[in-house]
Amino acid sequence: MARKRLIIEMGMGIDQHGQEPTVAASRAVRNAIAHNALPGVWEVAGLSHPNEMIIEVQVAVPYPEQVREDEVLAVLPFGRKSLTVESGGMIVQGRAIPELNDKNDEMLIAIAAVTVLIEDE
Repeated sequence: MARKRLIIEMGMGIDQHGQEPTVAASRAVRNAIAHNALPGVWEVAGLSHPNEMIIEVQVAVPYPEQVREDEVLAVLPFGRKSLTVESGGMIVQGRAIPELNDKNDEMLIAIAAVTVLIEDE
């Protein structure tokens, strides 16, 4: 079966304190999907349930090897999900605050693209 893209959503996420790339990546995905509705999934594509959507997530973040993929994908409420994580995003020097469990002065910025696809015969 061929796949057709319905929508591509982009987002950005930041972990200012804690230096957790999973937090930045999850926030980027959440930002990408935060302000959308997908009536076309039913009205145009004819799906009967949102779990029939195919969702491909691509995230670029510092320290990609530290990303806990299941936590990032948990942001998405529906769909057959997959995640690709790559090195990217940005590290900005902030200010470590011990009470916030900072390990150093880094703020991590992630970017995400969330693509919603359907299978087409």
